[in-house]
Amino acid sequence: MKKIFIIELEFFFNIVYDEVTQTGKVSIMAENTSTRLKTIMVQRGLKQADILRLAQPYCEKYKIKMGKSDLSQFVSGKVEPGQWKLTILGLALDVSEAWLMGLDVPMERETTPASLDGDGRIGEFVGLFCQLTAEQQALIIAQIKGILSAQ
Repeated sequence: MKKIFIIELEFFFNIVYDEVTQTGKVSIMAENTSTRLKTIMVQRGLKQADILRLAQPYCEKYKIKMGKSDLSQFVSGKVEPGQWKLTILGLALDVSEAWLMGLDVPMERETTPASLDGDGRIGEFVGLFCQLTAEQQALIIAQIKGILSAQ
């Protein structure tokens, strides 16, 4: 449990850090994922079942499981989605994950879902990466950093 929290916290701080370096100010979380999901549902006339249908292709592509109870808990605010499910929701709804988390940033995605995975290799990598343990993921990240620093 602690490892997952650390990874999610690291993801949050990376988003805030990116926002600081790009704009010179820190984004504040004025809302949360629950309120943002409810906003999208009202604006677009969506039900939870519609969101699950939109998310299904991304769940299959990236081998992430998200069921009715997951989404229900996200909408109710009982549970905040982890990094991977947040990404799936952002792709499915075509909104920024940072916005979906509640940060005071534009709703629009910087990249469109179609351009995210041009030749399928990113999807394959994410699917395989998600199947690894936290320790294995850390090893892969260290290897990638080593390869990049050697260039």
